[in-house]
Amino acid sequence: FKILILQRYNNISDDNMEFAILDRLSFMRFLGLTLCDTVPDAKTIWLFREQLTGKGVTEKLFNCFLEELKTKGLVVNEGKIVDASFVEVPIQRNSREENKQIKQGNIPDEWKDNPHKLAQKDVDARWTKKNGKSYYGYKDHVKADAKSKLIDTYTVTDASVHDSQETEPLLKESDKGQSLYADSAYSGEPIAEMVEKNEMKNQIHEKGYRNSPLTDKQKENNKTKSKTRVRIEHIFGFIENSMNSPYIQTIGIKRAAAVVGLMNLTYNIFRAIQLGYSSA
Repeated sequence: FKILILQRYNNISDDNMEFAILDRLSFMRFLGLTLCDTVPDAKTIWLFREQLTGKGVTEKLFNCFLEELKTKGLVVNEGKIVDASFVEVPIQRNSREENKQIKQGNIPDEWKDNPHKLAQKDVDARWTKKNGKSYYGYKDHVKADAKSKLIDTYTVTDASVHDSQETEPLLKESDKGQSLYADSAYSGEPIAEMVEKNEMKNQIHEKGYRNSPLTDKQKENNKTKSKTRVRIEHIFGFIENSMNSPYIQTIGIKRAAAVVGLMNLTYNIFRAIQLGYSSA
């Protein structure tokens, strides 16, 4: 398990992870290995992660550590922030007809007859576009504690799912009475009603429309909200820079969700250390 945490922090492949353990004394020290010990090879690392994925253990591990952080008083519960980030995967080189069938929820007949080819095809990842740039893969939807910047809930979807669609699955009973911060992608009546239903205070950015631009007061309100909302960008910035980007090399949403869960857990571990966490 420690190997998987190291792997996510450095975002390297199983083969490179095996090499890094053999090559770096710092990795060996963290894992409690000596120069005389046997190092798990790439296939062993892959198999262990597959077992965690198959049994749905990753989310349980994430929640287990989160409960530990709560007992230490690191999750402050004085406001929540929601946002989403792209998790890209290797692009699939499919024909137009194959992509059409995949979007319809079907598997191309040729792939059905070739299980080895099908095993290498991701039928869950999707394309989407943001600010003129195209992305292929999945999305990591997170809800973070506004003060500690710890992730306390996450969901994983394909990249085409709009950020706001995962708002309700992210909210919990324990969020009642707290302020909810988000950018203008989460604005609109349906989300506002959802926030009210969950008895939270709406601090979502307001959005201007054609022939109905934001007033000076609304702009000032958004500016005030931004001081808190922007803290979630620090989370994605850490994953992008310190953890060498959220790009992953997996196939299928089940594996992607497991790896993203490990990624979020790894972030929380490092953030907890920054906040002074000690297991002693």
